[in-house]
Amino acid sequence: MPGEFTAAAMRCPHMRAMTYSEYGDPSTLELTDAPLPTVGPGNVLIRVERASVNPVDWKVMSGGLDSLIDAVFPVIPGWDVAGVVESVGPDTPEFTPGDRVASYGRKDVIHGGTFAEYVALPATSVTEIPDGVEFEAAAGLPLAGLTALRSLDTLAVSGEDTLLIHAASGGVGYLAAQLARERGATVIGTASPRNHEKLQAIGVTPVTYGEGLAERVRARSRPTA
Repeated sequence: MPGEFTAAAMRCPHMRAMTYSEYGDPSTLELTDAPLPTVGPGNVLIRVERASVNPVDWKVMSGGLDSLIDAVFPVIPGWDVAGVVESVGPDTPEFTPGDRVASYGRKDVIHGGTFAEYVALPATSVTEIPDGVEFEAAAGLPLAGLTALRSLDTLAVSGEDTLLIHAASGGVGYLAAQLARERGATVIGTASPRNHEKLQAIGVTPVTYGEGLAERVRARSRPTA
């Protein structure tokens, strides 16, 4: 019943997880046994199906962000996750065991991330995965997608705008380009020539990097007669 661990989870109070016990390069990662996360009020325990890797993961692991984010070793890295609700804590009516969900699981302290069999997260940061969306796609959306969405919201992008997006075929850029086009904006995106067709397919005007970029952008942003 909601709020209780399943019989399988109760028999296995530990889980497998990728961890590191000191800052360093990927060689510091090791597969270890870790305690099964506690599921408090308003939280859900997710059985991880897929977890994606973002640049911030290796930046945190290298110690490059230690002045901004505290780490409690051993650290389980990872912020993005897609999986199935295993159990819910008290006062968590939003979800029930078996729900397919995804989350941007960043916490105030780096410790219990998503590179594990299970992760406990606040229900407020979890959303259901729509039918037809696979775990692989859902796991790659949270951090990059929310970054793109927040950027467009901050700029208050609308259908009256022409927006230049650098690295428009990359993770954040490609999502931002699609969201901006959905709002009706005209989008110009920098990309290498091999990715121009990819951008054109979503209604973005591609331009190449390098000398003369400003002139190329101006030429493409002028209204046609």
